[in-house]
Amino acid sequence: MNKFRLTIKLLVIAIFTFAFASMAQAQATRTWVSGVGDDVNPCSRTAPCKTFAGAISKTAKDGEIDALDPAGFGAVTITKSITIDGSATGVAGLLNSNTNGIIINVTDPADVRKSVTLRAISINGGGTALDGVKIFAANKVFIEHCFIAGQNGSPGNGIEDIRSSASFLQVYDCTIINNNGNGVSVNPSAGSPQITVAISNSRISGNTGHGAFFGSNVHATLMNDVITQNNAGVFAQDTAGGFTVVGVDHSVVEGNTTGFQANTSSSVIRVSNTNCTSNGVLGATAGSGNVSSYGNNQTGGNTFPNGLISQQ
Repeated sequence: MNKFRLTIKLLVIAIFTFAFASMAQAQATRTWVSGVGDDVNPCSRTAPCKTFAGAISKTAKDGEIDALDPAGFGAVTITKSITIDGSATGVAGLLNSNTNGIIINVTDPADVRKSVTLRAISINGGGTALDGVKIFAANKVFIEHCFIAGQNGSPGNGIEDIRSSASFLQVYDCTIINNNGNGVSVNPSAGSPQITVAISNSRISGNTGHGAFFGSNVHATLMNDVITQNNAGVFAQDTAGGFTVVGVDHSVVEGNTTGFQANTSSSVIRVSNTNCTSNGVLGATAGSGNVSSYGNNQTGGNTFPNGLISQQ
């Protein structure tokens, strides 16, 4: 009798072990999506899924979702370290009418890296979307070679980062245009630790709000960017007793209502080697904020003033 019970117990353990092993195997390191795929598929290269949302549950932490062909792959919420890559197709698309395109909310304590990469994705809001990319939580977010436009709902930002912990955002070689809010908005909650931002080789244009908005305790660097036809091209505002500092280098800030605006006493924008022309107001400050120049910028054609507020 005891031998029989032992045999049953060993059989049950074996069944559970096999079940968990099967579940682990069900999450692949690399999965695939295709416009002619189906989310009931295993998301393999030969049997791809149809949407990012369908593929993400079948992709292991630190894994990658790749697009096999140009298509619309739908909005998705990311809760683990992952890469979504559309570069094999040129650009993978999604239409996020009346919702956020991609939500990033990585909070699992077991996810040590908490790192998300979005590469070669076209996010078209269809004129009604909320945000193109909205970041709630993650240690590091990399957004590369992406196109974000038409986020014309509320708040209507191309990229919105509202993380409340020390973190990093890199935006590289992206086009962010014609959104109702800010092109890039990094606005952590009051008292949050420092968020570090790097934006380079990107075009941020035609946004009803600001081109790049940086809130409390953000340290940002912009390099080789073209920022045109926004409200303020670069806007800095610390309201939580921290310090917001923005460096702009080798860029074009042109045709904005205001080129640079430092809106509080603990906000500083430093500009070097940049073409700052044809803005309504080149530099504006409020509450003892500071916009400063290293003296090597081109500043012709601005309404007033035709030089930055102070020289570094």
